Amino acid sequence: MTEPILPPLKPIPIKDRISVLFLEKGNLDVLDGAFVVIDKTGVRTHIPVGGVACLMLEPGTRVSHAAVTLASRIGCLLVWVGDGGVRLYASGQPGGARADRLLYQAKLALDDDARLRIVRKMYAMRFKETPPERRSVEQLRGIEGVRVRKIYELIAKQYRVDWKCRNYDYTEWESGDIPNRCLSSATACLYGICEAAILAAGYAPAVGFIHTGKPQSFVYDIADIFKFETVVPVAFRTAARNPNNPERDVRIACRDAFRQTRLLHRIIPIIEEILSAGGLPVPKRPEESVAPAIPNKEATGDAGHRG
Repeated sequence: MTEPILPPLKPIPIKDRISVLFLEKGNLDVLDGAFVVIDKTGVRTHIPVGGVACLMLEPGTRVSHAAVTLASRIGCLLVWVGDGGVRLYASGQPGGARADRLLYQAKLALDDDARLRIVRKMYAMRFKETPPERRSVEQLRGIEGVRVRKIYELIAKQYRVDWKCRNYDYTEWESGDIPNRCLSSATACLYGICEAAILAAGYAPAVGFIHTGKPQSFVYDIADIFKFETVVPVAFRTAARNPNNPERDVRIACRDAFRQTRLLHRIIPIIEEILSAGGLPVPKRPEESVAPAIPNKEATGDAGHRG
């Protein structure tokens, strides 16, 4: 029996990857075994897709079947977004879903007591204090909204930004003021890597606890925990300079902030800590469950990592 010429694919753990890359106006394809973007002049730009957690595809991007196949095999999330990174249209599934973890997440969301405990844990992690006692999920959501608006005002004042309110129209992107455009681009970056981490850990982006009823409800839950320590200060700091291309400047600044705060290293452990607050036992993996498509022989990934 002949030995394989190439070693089997071995995904890089999510914590060791680049957070997010934005692509526009090019054809995403696999040529000569490499993941590349080809522009209208035929110039190839190589993308180390195995080391990227999430690719944001803006208008003008075309994706080949081979590119989607390779991205799914190595666990890179593809997200189709609007111009400037706002308006999420669709996202791929990088192969991380696991029935045992999906059922565990759904069980927690459907148990009223467990859900309340998780929401209280999220509140405590976000605001660094114990939430008020004897409050429902809806009441905590209302309290949170008031505090969030106040935090926006305080951070805007810190960076001397003229702030009115969080408001923008995604159908008329240029009509929004600079601070809101910066915030929208910054949060889009955060949502992308949070969704990539959630899928890599085997959970469902749609099954949320504070946010409900949206395809990315759990993404918003997790992103809110990190938002005010990462992307919101970046957005206001960028807006204070009144740049000509605020969306691009925000993306670059977010990339640096994610690296400095080691965000990808923290997301999956935080997810596990949050869900454990529900107080329900983690189900054991069924004996008949199918193994990952690309198994790791060595335990080098995060807890719940797809490989």
